[in-house]
Amino acid sequence: MAGAAFFDLDGTLLTANSARLWVRRERRLGNVTRLDLLRVGAWLLGYHLGFLDMDAALRQALQRLKGQREDEIRAQTRAWWLAEVRPYIAPGARKVLDEHKQRGEPLVLLTSSSRYASAMAREEFGLDDVLCQGYEVRDGAFTGEPEFPLCYGPGKVTLAEGWAKAHGVDLAESAFYSDSTTDLPMLERVGRPFTVGPDPRLRRTAQKRGWPILDWSKA
Repeated sequence: MAGAAFFDLDGTLLTANSARLWVRRERRLGNVTRLDLLRVGAWLLGYHLGFLDMDAALRQALQRLKGQREDEIRAQTRAWWLAEVRPYIAPGARKVLDEHKQRGEPLVLLTSSSRYASAMAREEFGLDDVLCQGYEVRDGAFTGEPEFPLCYGPGKVTLAEGWAKAHGVDLAESAFYSDSTTDLPMLERVGRPFTVGPDPRLRRTAQKRGWPILDWSKA
């Protein structure tokens, strides 16, 4: 079986964290308080350091969406991406994407970001498929609950294994690109792990294991 190329979004295909950019937008629009900002800051720190309780954090965050219409969030996300996210596209990413495409390998986004941001990334980068975090929707509105498995840590491996089986892809022949130590399970699962501007813990792991350390901050 052939391999595929999997890519993280935040800090990899993008040079910034999209959740932070979204919160900045919400703050500008007056939709979040200073307490909300502190809470999000704590979550992002926990994520960066690899000790975030993703289930609890996501459930709490989704309470803000409960009852809102999915189509409204989709439209808002598109406008936000075009105006505020595009400047953070990693300059070195497209060359690598093109190399994998030329080899005939499917390009798959594997991210904890929402399906709405992920849909924009798929369009932006010309990706073949997306594995991301889903939010439960009933009758067109958010229930405030996440979909499982969470696309985070070991959950990314579960989703990637399911996708690979359905598409005849061998993960041992596949590549995965990420900046985050939270993606260590997936980096260990594929045959070709790559780190992109890795956080300090992941950098140490990459150096110890001889994994490539890439810099996509320049074309």
